[in-house]
Amino acid sequence: MSQLQPSTHIIKRALISVSDKTGVLEFAKALAQRGIEIISTGGTAQTLREAGIPVMSVSDVTHFPEILDGRVKTLHPAIHGGLLAVLDEKSHLHQLEANMIQSIDLVVVNLYPFEQTLAKSDATHEDIIENIDIGGPAMIRASAKNYRWTAIVTNPTRYADILNALNASNGGLSEELRFELAAEAFQHTAYYDGMVAAYFTKKSSNTSNDAMSSTSLPETFSFALRKEQDLRYGENPHQQAGLYKISGSGVAYNGVFTQLHGKELSYNNILDIDATAKLALEFLEWKDAVGETAVIIKHTNPCGVGSAPRLMDAYRKAYACDTTSAFGGIIALTTTLDLETARVIDEIFTEVVIAPAFAPDALELLQQKKNRRLMTVNFDALKTAQMLEIKAIAGGMLVQSPDALLWNAAEKRTVTKRTPSENEQRALEYAWRIAKHVKSNAIVYAAADRALGIGAGQMSRLDSAIIAARKAERAGISLQGCAVASDAFFPFADGLLEAVQAGASAVIQPGGSVRDEEVIAAADEKNIAMVLTGVCVCRLKPALTLTDKNVCATKYFEVYPLNF
Repeated sequence: MSQLQPSTHIIKRALISVSDKTGVLEFAKALAQRGIEIISTGGTAQTLREAGIPVMSVSDVTHFPEILDGRVKTLHPAIHGGLLAVLDEKSHLHQLEANMIQSIDLVVVNLYPFEQTLAKSDATHEDIIENIDIGGPAMIRASAKNYRWTAIVTNPTRYADILNALNASNGGLSEELRFELAAEAFQHTAYYDGMVAAYFTKKSSNTSNDAMSSTSLPETFSFALRKEQDLRYGENPHQQAGLYKISGSGVAYNGVFTQLHGKELSYNNILDIDATAKLALEFLEWKDAVGETAVIIKHTNPCGVGSAPRLMDAYRKAYACDTTSAFGGIIALTTTLDLETARVIDEIFTEVVIAPAFAPDALELLQQKKNRRLMTVNFDALKTAQMLEIKAIAGGMLVQSPDALLWNAAEKRTVTKRTPSENEQRALEYAWRIAKHVKSNAIVYAAADRALGIGAGQMSRLDSAIIAARKAERAGISLQGCAVASDAFFPFADGLLEAVQAGASAVIQPGGSVRDEEVIAAADEKNIAMVLTGVCVCRLKPALTLTDKNVCATKYFEVYPLNF
């Protein structure tokens, strides 16, 4: 055999074995017309033969039959020797010749439909296991490793590029193109392996007897992301951004939300949409007690929440909480948006309106403003898709399970001399459900059916209490007899006393401060009812959220180093 130069390597022999047969007949026919010998397996070989394309079976090359129901067919030296031989290495050439192995110059492989099988509601564990490809990834990795001599194609959309390159280079493929294809191939197998690893991790965590232990997060955290769409820009215009789906997740952003109208969504829009819908879900699950709910969010922080039997009344309550911040906000509703409510919403500028459905006349009205985004939300999908929360840090990532806990029933207790009235109990829960979604430090004043004042994201809890009270005063809202929620404990009594001075008569907070007794004593002195939940619901700046619907809730987080 003569030595060849990688930059001028001519394609003489191709192996084609594909699950996705899109475009493969046209591609194989064009290869055959160039005189390229084609080797193929099982169903792909049959498809090519039926189309009249000359093809050699893998068994003809290996002189060994496919066995174990097709599990073993390409795992053979006659195949992998042809894929991995370095053709400018004399010892490799001698070994090929001694073992009567011919090199394979082009490999066209995509894998068993593991992702599609995983998505089927009726797929059994056995079905899923049988759709884990073994020979395909081995051939892809071998070819990609030896990209200087073996071109690997994993994406059917690349077929035209390959044919154009062959035509332009008299039957050769440049090393630059082969390297590019190898990179795509490793991404392809990484995504595939990520799906398989995620499936096995979920199955393992589901069978764990200690779901709340730190071991419910895996020792090694592997996932691959597939880009769903490019975004106009990131958090700021100078940053690039994209929307990605985690491999094997089953449900992603585009499986929960559907855009019906309006201009392209931005990075910040998507963060706001996610936050708004999750807050609405808190009240959808409480619908029997409060009725329909409207929530308004600005920059991922709630600025209004209201509930009522009629949706329009719920929206008016939410809007009244902070009419300034509601301008340009994101609205989510717990039921179909009707025309009556749509007319009220249409009175101010709103970035996004989210609802499970839109009445036709409501949709027609809201579509008159071309830039306003209108989104449907599948609350059932949102509810069942728990989210691993991930935040990048220097050299690694913080990973935590979702905050799926409202409070700890075993620890929730009244700690003051006065117990809250029935109406105060309802108002306390209303405030607490909102505080869970407000960035820390968070203070929320609420009645039994609406938010009255919200203070978010201050360095001091006292400042949050003051800001929330001032916003209510500016809106003309009385806080007399309201409930107040704090997302974490009061470190001193000053925050509590500020809320009492504003008009609060009942307080809900996690507790856990070394000064709890001092705070409780201050509440007793003011005849305030106080409930401790035993659960902190602090929220930091939004993190990347990845769908992983079978991971159990836990309070733990771990750091996983990223070494590139």
